[in-house]
Amino acid sequence: MTTRIFALQKLTLLDYPDKTACTIFLKGCNLRCPFCHNSRLVTTIEQSYITVEEILAFLKKRRGILEGVCITGGEPLLDDQCETLMTSIKELGYKIKLDTNGFFPDRLNNILHKKLADYVAVDIKNSKDLYGKTVGIPDIDLAPLNATMQILAQGKVDYEYRTTVVCPLHTTQSLVQLAQWIKGCPHYYLQQFVDSGELIAPNGLSAYSEHEMHDMLKAVQQIIPQAQLRGID
Repeated sequence: MTTRIFALQKLTLLDYPDKTACTIFLKGCNLRCPFCHNSRLVTTIEQSYITVEEILAFLKKRRGILEGVCITGGEPLLDDQCETLMTSIKELGYKIKLDTNGFFPDRLNNILHKKLADYVAVDIKNSKDLYGKTVGIPDIDLAPLNATMQILAQGKVDYEYRTTVVCPLHTTQSLVQLAQWIKGCPHYYLQQFVDSGELIAPNGLSAYSEHEMHDMLKAVQQIIPQAQLRGID
């Protein structure tokens, strides 16, 4: 399988904490979250992609300017060549942040064993009871996600959990239940939903107000004191 690199954002000051970085978007995802803002990465069929050679040539030119590379999707670990791509990037001396939905624990474990990721961000979608509805797969098996959580809890790499909060999929109660599930994590962020105009199933979805987001954060902080809002003052 050829690595399907959908897009390259040549500069980001937001995606990698405390790093000047670029972001590589890999095609494909095993979930169908109705609020996904990168639906083209999930549902469209592209005829052409950016080649690995083009990515590596860009990164060679940006050494000394960029500090890190974010690898995201879609779900990057769905691509069985993601580890090979990360190896090539590491050989150029870059720090790597990996975004994942947590459903490929074996691949993540291999990557961490080889020290290919310096930071991992897991999109944790909702409480256990509402997970299937939130990701568009009603009968989803959470065992792989639980395995990923156990791997990260070993402390081999710095990591965060983050949740995009969408009305009506999330409530204060569901976020509190989610927080109880991931209690003990080093970083947790609530992100306000933004309608990109390219959602998988936009009907009935909306953002909570900043005031409501702050109220939800306060409830979550009773369980995870270090939890923060992202993208909201």
